[in-house]
Amino acid sequence: MKTSRRTFVKTGALAVLATTVFPRSAFASSEKKGMVGLQLYSVRDDMMRDPVGSLTQLAKMGYVYVEHANYIDRKFYGFSAPEFRKVLDGLGLKMISGHTVMTKQHWDDAKKDFSDIWKFTVEDASTLGQKWVISPFMDETMRKTYDDFKKYMEVFNKSGELCKKSGMKFGYHNHDFEFSQKLNGEKIFDIMMKTLNPDLVAMQLDIGNLYNGGASALDVMSQYPGRFEIIHVKDEIAAKEGNEKYISTILDEGIVKTQKVVDLATKKGGTKCYIIEQESYGDKTPMYCAKADLDIMKKWGY
Repeated sequence: MKTSRRTFVKTGALAVLATTVFPRSAFASSEKKGMVGLQLYSVRDDMMRDPVGSLTQLAKMGYVYVEHANYIDRKFYGFSAPEFRKVLDGLGLKMISGHTVMTKQHWDDAKKDFSDIWKFTVEDASTLGQKWVISPFMDETMRKTYDDFKKYMEVFNKSGELCKKSGMKFGYHNHDFEFSQKLNGEKIFDIMMKTLNPDLVAMQLDIGNLYNGGASALDVMSQYPGRFEIIHVKDEIAAKEGNEKYISTILDEGIVKTQKVVDLATKKGGTKCYIIEQESYGDKTPMYCAKADLDIMKKWGY
């Protein structure tokens, strides 16, 4: 981001947003069955080029809730937490959750305490008004052995305790290895579900990613009723190139049977928050896909 752009965004744009709050009724999405939001990684290039303009487009589409995927040096897309909260408030948007990877360096085993960096992560999430602080990955060094893995799951529980002090909940978002990798003959995902305290840690089930790990979203949702208060809504198609077997697509165009999974999540999964994510777009633009996905969710009554 150029200096001139940064200066404009943090002065002119913030000043306008501070005095011109978008009417809630103009952008209110259907909330018949819960909160529907967008993982901003879905429009990552747009957000890096023009975060305020991109968020404005999303608000006009009808989005109310968003989930961030960019927190670096205590800044969200280049903004401090108070600055970014002002942008969101001005657009009638709510940062319901956010993705920041927790690594082994965030926990000091000798002191039995979290690093200042992780404490700042939780503090800044609270400033944004988040309900969930979610780690979207787990380093390989944290899952080399069964004992090491169990130890870090207890750290996850402690992170849940830390978040709870600020009225939030810690969470974890799966990819595929959680279903394909085993420790002591047991799938990592199953170990997590047994070890994590559901009162402190939410499992944000990505209903698309798990297909690359050989799992089925309907099966996993049925296996653990009531455990998925927040999910990633995604559909998958066969990849024509690359290392992954499946890549994401517009909802209802792939193999996931997305509507059935989302309805099951509502009825049995305990789901209250549905975060749309699409990472590949075919011949469409990310913004086109973001609107198409939201329109489909609305059609389904969400």
